[in-house]
Amino acid sequence: MASIDSLAIRRATTVAEVTAAEHLFDGPVRTQWTERFLTADGHHLFLAYDGESVVGFVSGVETIHPDKGTEMLLYELAVAEPYRRRGIGRALVRRLDALARERGCYGMWVLIDTGNDVALATYRSAGGKDDGSCTVVTWDFT
Repeated sequence: MASIDSLAIRRATTVAEVTAAEHLFDGPVRTQWTERFLTADGHHLFLAYDGESVVGFVSGVETIHPDKGTEMLLYELAVAEPYRRRGIGRALVRRLDALARERGCYGMWVLIDTGNDVALATYRSAGGKDDGSCTVVTWDFT
């Protein structure tokens, strides 16, 4: 298994690349949704590779508001079990952070499930802070 220094992080640009990372997603990759995500302005997906194997990903979506400007929503982060606790998640978050800065975002944010201390530790190690001010209200349309 490669060290963090030998991993490559590249932007996903094809359905085939995303499908190769399907084992990291919560469900099956859908071609139509993947094409829409990859071609939508402000949608970003980076994959971490150990050789030819996809071992992690981070996705982000730029959100724009008339009185605030643009910020990056870190939509999802995943790292394959055998590769966890090796800095890959942090490296992926930092790559999205760098892109957000390049694109002029004023900040970046992420929602974390209550009790997900591993995710919280990853985001903190990548420079994020928990401001303790959020409650999530959801609507389920399924």
